[in-house]
Amino acid sequence: MQLPAVPGVLAPSLLAIPVAFGINSATALADSPLALVLTGVLVLTGLFFIIFFISGVTHFQDPLFCVFVLFSFTSVVDLIISLEEDGYISGFVEVYVREGEPYLRTAHGIMICYWDGIIHYGLYLAMITAIGQRKSYRNLGLFWLGSLMMSIVVFLLGNMIGKYSSDLSPAFLLNLPYILIPTWAGVRLFQQPKPPLCLSPEKVAEEQRKHLYQRPWDVGLVLVLLLIIAFTFFRGMVVLDCPSDSCFEYIYQHEPYLRDPVAYPKVQMLIYMFYVLPFFCLCIYGLVLPGCSWLPDWSLVFAGAVAQAQFSHLGSSLHARTPFPYQTPEDVWWSFLLTNVLYALGPQLLAYRCLRCPAFFLPSTPASLQVSKKHQ
Repeated sequence: MQLPAVPGVLAPSLLAIPVAFGINSATALADSPLALVLTGVLVLTGLFFIIFFISGVTHFQDPLFCVFVLFSFTSVVDLIISLEEDGYISGFVEVYVREGEPYLRTAHGIMICYWDGIIHYGLYLAMITAIGQRKSYRNLGLFWLGSLMMSIVVFLLGNMIGKYSSDLSPAFLLNLPYILIPTWAGVRLFQQPKPPLCLSPEKVAEEQRKHLYQRPWDVGLVLVLLLIIAFTFFRGMVVLDCPSDSCFEYIYQHEPYLRDPVAYPKVQMLIYMFYVLPFFCLCIYGLVLPGCSWLPDWSLVFAGAVAQAQFSHLGSSLHARTPFPYQTPEDVWWSFLLTNVLYALGPQLLAYRCLRCPAFFLPSTPASLQVSKKHQ
């Protein structure tokens, strides 16, 4: 019995609804966080065997198929958590959130659950369908990789150093697979062959001979990246308690959420400053000098990471669960939204440019040009 492309994917993931309701109704689990962890492990193990017997061996030639189906199940759970915490539904995950992971009740926890339950779930469906049709899903996978890794790293670090560090329970260990499995999946994604490009050696050489001023699209991207770099550095200094008047005014009048003791925004800004900022500097280098073949792949990873991070940061800054002193003041809403949306848009434009016109980034060696010629 084979698992159909879309209906078969929906079936295992939608099991999350009755499973969550059943676990929430089990009163024996209400006072035992360890029992909640063991129950979660048993549910995921059982789901793995269900997927294996329903789908057959064919799909398991690509082990990421199982990863995406399992994670689609947890995405539906996360969507249930976010909907219940916002009051749209009830009676599904109250016990788990209260006894296992109370930090999911924060604004940041709710927003990452929305992102996982909507964006990641859509990506899982698309990638599983591509696997079933034997199509390439490498680009979708790289975007998902960056998004998931940014989400879980900020979430885990914020939990360990923020106000909820004293409330960690054994259920916190259920987040470790979100570090280990995506790391392994990322290695496999980078090892997958890139889709062939129908570019002649002459076309590649012509594109790579152009100077920056002859590529207006790239000039605009460089300017956007310079602005993003400056804003990233400024917000990093803000969360590091820079004593300047501009930093003091910004954190109290424009983004007071950066002071929230949950620590998620501070961790986010520091990751931006120490990891994302250097990458944007490398991107400018890759837009100026030809042959930086690493840029298209990594631009997708960072596009996913920044998109997820900005969605969570924007949503948390405005969400009612954020204490009022840390919510964004109404009189700066539009400037706050504009700067943060543009910040998120920059990496997406860079990734689009790299995928749309990749000739400038191809290695200019004779061997690579021969490979491109064969795919004409």
